[in-house]
Amino acid sequence: MAYTALYRKFRPNEFEDVKGQEHIVTTLKNQIKADRIGHAYLFCGTRGTGKTTVAKIFAKSVNCEHPADGSPCGECSSCRAIAAGNSMNVIEIDAASNNGVDNIREIKEEVNYSPTEGRFKVYIIDEVHMLSIGAFNALLKTLEEPPSYVIFILATTEPHKIPITILSRCQRYDFRRISIDTIAARLNELAGREGVEAEEKAIRYVAKVADGSMRDALSLLDQCIAFYLGQKLTYDHVLEVLGAVDTEVFSGLLRKTLDKNITGAIALLEELVIRGRDLGQLVTDFTWYLRNLLLVQSADNMEEMLDISSENLKVLKEEAGMVRPETLMRYIHVFSELSNQIRYSAQKRVLIEIAIIKLCRPAMEQDVSALLQRMDDLEKKMESGGYAIEVPVAAGTAFAETAAPVRKKRELPKAVQEDVRQVVKNWDLVLGDLSGLIRNYLRHALLSSGDGNELLIVLEDSVASSFLNEKERVDEITQAIEKNIGKHVLVRIIANESGQSSQETYADLKQLIQMDIEVEENLQEEF
Repeated sequence: MAYTALYRKFRPNEFEDVKGQEHIVTTLKNQIKADRIGHAYLFCGTRGTGKTTVAKIFAKSVNCEHPADGSPCGECSSCRAIAAGNSMNVIEIDAASNNGVDNIREIKEEVNYSPTEGRFKVYIIDEVHMLSIGAFNALLKTLEEPPSYVIFILATTEPHKIPITILSRCQRYDFRRISIDTIAARLNELAGREGVEAEEKAIRYVAKVADGSMRDALSLLDQCIAFYLGQKLTYDHVLEVLGAVDTEVFSGLLRKTLDKNITGAIALLEELVIRGRDLGQLVTDFTWYLRNLLLVQSADNMEEMLDISSENLKVLKEEAGMVRPETLMRYIHVFSELSNQIRYSAQKRVLIEIAIIKLCRPAMEQDVSALLQRMDDLEKKMESGGYAIEVPVAAGTAFAETAAPVRKKRELPKAVQEDVRQVVKNWDLVLGDLSGLIRNYLRHALLSSGDGNELLIVLEDSVASSFLNEKERVDEITQAIEKNIGKHVLVRIIANESGQSSQETYADLKQLIQMDIEVEENLQEEF
């Protein structure tokens, strides 16, 4: 006998088997018991929440010869025929492929014939939002005044696409996303019936990934069981099959991002790519990880809202104290935008790398959240002594005696040649004559002076330094300089490996020369 997928094998056959939709099940059962059956129903909800299943159970119940408490008996000839798909009283229509006016006209002709057996003819129109405007108009009159023996059940995932004239003629039922607890309990039950041993943590992760869909959860469980057939289904097995990432990876990615360690974060992403992890799922799960951090920061009793182990909760609380809420919200915003972009992109890895660089280098962005993080970074550097502010103090005061010594402003080195100064002053023009990738790397470089008539270009990234030190790229930079200042200047490109920021190690000519220009302008204004 051919194998039957779990979601088909364990599809509910009576109302009591439907999980997570008690508000709908109770209402429909009461209507059947009180014989207050409507003529048109609209079932709305996301995929896999039970719309078509409940519609079929309802069709069996209204035609059942021996209903019990509003549910079908499952034993009479009508119930067996509907379950086997042989009943002439239940007509299923896929509106995605039968969405024309002619298809609806066929229905209008068929409803004139009463059922040969049973009480009702039930039309289940799935994905009804796919009907054309003409088809909706053709259905309208029949839907408003159908024969007493006809029931329409319209199912859709997108009710906003259905005309209001159709909506107003139906009883609307909204199917909720099924909770993780409900899905996990059902998966445990069915795994036991299938003789599969599974870890609780593995089952809960499958339930979480299903995103409120019982059908998706059963399909994922089916996939995991097939891959590790005859073995105990562990959490690591589930991660391997689904291409998912453990929370330890998210912790490492967050810490590298907070440390502005672009190389380490990209290397971690490279490892995940080599291991075959799904990058779309990575973005989704990391966004949820950031969301959990934000919840932990927001209130003291958020543990109940987080479906995680006590070990992970401890790590989460530790990391929540390492980052400000404003920074977390910016991270979530960047990755939320990324999740929309990555869905249809052929270059998922590139988009994730760009997002990581955005998080590590807020100076590259111009929005308010990035500006706030740049200010936050400056405050931290000032607190650690990275920057100092000169405060004028009157001589002889008590404060002057106790004031801590302040760093003097770095002066322009005397050895800087005029040619190098001209390059720095015209740097934006030089960048404009370079190709895209070279220009992007150099835009964030620090310009300093080397020996004699030499321009020293300092980069934070050793990868960028290696890329730009190729002969053809050095030649392109040199030629762009010659074009803009009319002189040949030696160029040397290095990576900053001091462990400190480039500005603490090398003289930044752009800032120092700009200070000289401002001083000259002020002197001219005085005279």
